[in-house]
Amino acid sequence: MIFQGEVITVTKLDNGIAELQFDAKKESVNKFDHQTVLELAAGLDAIESDGTCKALLVTSGKPVFIVGADITEFGPAFNQGAEAIEALVTGTRDLFNRIEDFGLPSVAAINGYALGGGCELCLACDYRVMSTAAKIGLPETKLGILPGWGGTVRLPRLAGVDTAVEWIAGGAENRPAAALKAGVVDGVVAPEALRDAAIAVAERLMAGELDYKARRVQKTSPLDINDTESLLSFESSKAFVGGKAGRNYPAPVKAIKTMQEAAKLGRDEALKIETAAFCKLASNSVARALTGLFLSDQYIGKKAKAVAKKADLDVKKAAVLGAGIMGGGIAYQSALKKVPIKMKDINQAGLDLGLSEAAKLLTKRLSRGRLDASEMAATLNRIEPTLNYGNFDDIDIVVEAVVENPKVKKAVLAEVEKHLKPDAVLCSNTSTISIDLLAEDLAKPENFCGMHFFNPVHAMPLVEVIRGAKTSEATVAATVAYAQALGKKPVVVGDCPGFLVNRVLFPYFAGFAMLMRDGANFEQVDKVMERWGWPMGPAYLMDVVGIDTGVHAEEVMAAGFPDRLSKQFKACSDILFEAGRYGQKNDKGFYQYSKDKKGKPVKKADPEAVALLAPHCAEPKEFTDEEIVARLMVPMATELARCLDEGIVDSAAEADMALVYGLGFPPFRGGLLRWIDEIGIDAFAAMADSCKGLSPLYELPQSMQALLSKKSTFYPQI
Repeated sequence: MIFQGEVITVTKLDNGIAELQFDAKKESVNKFDHQTVLELAAGLDAIESDGTCKALLVTSGKPVFIVGADITEFGPAFNQGAEAIEALVTGTRDLFNRIEDFGLPSVAAINGYALGGGCELCLACDYRVMSTAAKIGLPETKLGILPGWGGTVRLPRLAGVDTAVEWIAGGAENRPAAALKAGVVDGVVAPEALRDAAIAVAERLMAGELDYKARRVQKTSPLDINDTESLLSFESSKAFVGGKAGRNYPAPVKAIKTMQEAAKLGRDEALKIETAAFCKLASNSVARALTGLFLSDQYIGKKAKAVAKKADLDVKKAAVLGAGIMGGGIAYQSALKKVPIKMKDINQAGLDLGLSEAAKLLTKRLSRGRLDASEMAATLNRIEPTLNYGNFDDIDIVVEAVVENPKVKKAVLAEVEKHLKPDAVLCSNTSTISIDLLAEDLAKPENFCGMHFFNPVHAMPLVEVIRGAKTSEATVAATVAYAQALGKKPVVVGDCPGFLVNRVLFPYFAGFAMLMRDGANFEQVDKVMERWGWPMGPAYLMDVVGIDTGVHAEEVMAAGFPDRLSKQFKACSDILFEAGRYGQKNDKGFYQYSKDKKGKPVKKADPEAVALLAPHCAEPKEFTDEEIVARLMVPMATELARCLDEGIVDSAAEADMALVYGLGFPPFRGGLLRWIDEIGIDAFAAMADSCKGLSPLYELPQSMQALLSKKSTFYPQI
């Protein structure tokens, strides 16, 4: 043993190879934190001091290689400014240079995920051998930054501009075959053969059979590309990537510009360009927002995993009641994730619709090469359509997804409960109706909870698991475990009208209704909110949700929170509903819809909708962008704060992630509460004050007033 630390050990093998192994004793994965960087430097020192080693082999003692940097160290550095950010980058960057310039040839044996800094370490090595079970990539642009430890310099020189742009701007994880084809790795072998293969490469390097010095010249010299090729590659890439990423996500285009600016420079000068670009992006609010979301996502994932571990019931068979679009979507997702599911409806037409929905989604995956015909058939076979409750006594979990009517739901739930085994879990996919209300007629309310999927089920990550007053911990745990098995992001919330996501969505709609009442133009409002970052504005969103569905939900919410959501005027949604305009489902709502060649709805302005609304609204008035944002976002934010105060949701992280995953809240803003932290509670209070007197929705709850008086934040400032 040449060196032994908490993360890194260096062992000299019989053939003179120094094996430097990452194996963090206190962590489940390897990552580049401060301790790892210190030990890596010490390990290299030990190898040099030994003086008898002939090659360096970099391995991992964990199922993954290295997942990247320790993102928890980013926040403090980002908040401390440019000097702290540069210090965070340059220490590790210079250490990777040391590996590239090391007196010994080096080989990386990539046995699992090698992402971000893990990938950059591999690029600093002379040769790379990869397991067929591994993945490699540079996902930094997804965090609003770019690779800062040499990725923008080494990857284009090693694999070419096109590959570098695709990998860095796209931020995707790449499979071994793609990495080999691109020239990022030198060989791909089965997992059990990886170590021997990497050692064989090291022995060939020691024997002089492989010219590692030529590799080093290639990676440390200017990019081998002429001016015309450079112009064509970089400029076309910037235009394409910029259009795809959008103006709110500057990192992908900045990464391309960084590679372009450094193309004619040697490694050390090129790295200075990269570091400057990293520091500039890291100082941006987008990077703070996206790294914050990353940490919140990790938090809700760990919390859900801990809850799921407490489950007494192992969900092996599921059932869904109601085989419409939603029921078919749930059945598809369950079958896709290999949890067999019964799909029950009261008529054959419903079953046909549910199966058709599942088949359509599978056909799309088939056409994209994400599964083959045999996998598609096996998935469909895991869905068992039925018109009765036969063999429901071996079902572990049932999700009721019938019409959003409390009487119908209560009847269906009471009926199916009689056919279930004693420990089976029963859930309702209700979007607004109280779980305690639905549990009133159940024999075992402790086995019942809400499991609210979002539409479309296959695309929306969030599942709200709603705890009723009598819901047991075991029931919550089993439901969370099932949601995780379906590949979803479960967040446990308390019971109230609308639960969490819809409870805060309808104040947003209420703000929109008041804005329309006061003379706003809904097309302008949509454009402003889409520029602000929402995937669609409120009018367009109502059309997609269904105006009839929205009106019904508004009634439930108004009954639950009359002081804030009852209306003293006729809302735009009510007017359109009475006129039989339900949105996309019947091709007319705020907008008019037609189908494109692929069958997707395309919206266009509809003068008829404007004419219907005009008699119920004030004279047309031009509102500023700031006024529109305040009128819509303040009600949503104050209601979310009330949910925190009442314990409907446990933490700011869970609240923000629920809105990102359930509503498409703009990720580059980091979540609703993190956005308030970013602009400052005093600025938010001023926004609310500008709408004073419109509605109690614009009044700050006590918790927000406390933050204002203390000049504090929802998230701790490190």
